[in-house]
Formats: sequence, C-alpha cells, structure tokens
Amino acid sequence: MQGELERILGHLFGVAVDVTCAGRTDAGVHARGQVAHMDVPAGVGSTLDLRRINRALPDDVRLMGMMVAPAGFDARFSALWRRYTYRVCDSRLGPDPLDRHVTLRWTRPLDLERMNEAAEGLMGEHDFAAFCRHREGGTSIRELQGLRWERSADRIAVMTVKADAFCHSMVRSLVGVLLPVGDGRRPVSWPREVLEGGQRHSAVTVMPAHGLVLEEVAYPVDAQLLARQSRTRTLRTLPGRP
Repeated sequence: MQGELERILGHLFGVAVDVTCAGRTDAGVHARGQVAHMDVPAGVGSTLDLRRINRALPDDVRLMGMMVAPAGFDARFSALWRRYTYRVCDSRLGPDPLDRHVTLRWTRPLDLERMNEAAEGLMGEHDFAAFCRHREGGTSIRELQGLRWERSADRIAVMTVKADAFCHSMVRSLVGVLLPVGDGRRPVSWPREVLEGGQRHSAVTVMPAHGLVLEEVAYPVDAQLLARQSRTRTLRTLPGRP
C-alpha cells in the first residue's frame, strides 16, 4: 500500500512523496484500518481529490478518507494501540472458497477455551523476543493489551489481538504458538514457557500472512499527540533490567 500511494501521489504532485503508515505490515497481510500521513507541498493539500486518487490506485487499495493532520501527529509514533484479527478455519471441509485468501486452513479441530487460557499467560508488558524477528538497535518490549479467540457466525476461529505496538512477525508467531495448544499437541503452559525463554523457539511457526488483518489504530486527543510520540520513540526497558 505504501509504495502504491507514494507512486500515485508523487505522479499527481509532480514531486516525491514519503508516506508513513501506522503499521508496517508484512507482505501478504491485509489492512482494513490502516492510517498514514504525508507531508505535501504548501497549497497542495486543498486540491487533493479523493476520487481522483482512488481511480488511480489498484483495485486492492482504497483511501477511505483524508484530512489535514493536527500538529504533532505521526501515524506511527503517535498511535496508542493497534488491533489485528487472524482467521482460521478448522472445519474438515476447509474455508469458503470466496474467503480462502483471508483465512488459514487448519486440519485439526481447535479448542478455543484452551487457547484463551494459554493467552492469559502472555498478557501485559513483556519482552516478546521469542515471537519477533530481531532488529538491530530496536526493542521487542511490547504491552499486550488483549488477545482472545472467538467463533464467528460462520464458525471461523478468529483471534483478536491488541497491543501498544507489534514487532516484526509478532502476531503471526502468537498464532503459531497458540494453534498447537488448541489442537492438543502442546500444553496450555507452553506459550508462557516460550515467552520466558527470551529467544526464538524453533517449534513456533510464523503462520502465513493472508489470515492477518490490521483492523484499527487508535490515537490520543490532539493535545497529547506530541507527548505520545516522544514516549513511543523512547527505547523501552523492563523494570529491573538495564
């Protein structure tokens, strides 16, 4: 999405445009609630035409709205939290063919109560290094604010996860550590054990991208945007650790 927006807007403006997204989704991940910001030349913002931009974008990208951002707004660093969903079909018939591009097929029946019990051990602020791809100079400390599996009306197992931020491949790794609990191959205690191990576990599979959707990004009131941005940019540590 980011590359397409930069290409189209750069063509319309006649100058290079840098787009900053709230969540840098992996290739193949979908986004229903992505937020982005960009700086444009003076006087250009008032001439932006949403319909014209959408006509130029590919069919799988749409701008749902745009506005002049308040002072201090940064789509990435001002965010309070992000919410994702991940869809899994454990029916022996497989997913509806029309939904196959947004739903993972799982060949074993899943016990969502076991998965939700296991998820409780992951809640709160932790170093999620066991679920993230290492990034030099970065941190894998995140606050997991919500993680729950529920059945949709069409009996799909849907994980909803919310955190102040996510590191690379974290959500798909969380799915990968919970599915073996749900199908009985791992004990309920296993995800917590992986977390406490503090490093990538070879038995945790990073699940395919197509079942994952960025659903929503939340921001503070305008007066708190700069403060939130400053806090987010600060490299986090856990209490008692350097």
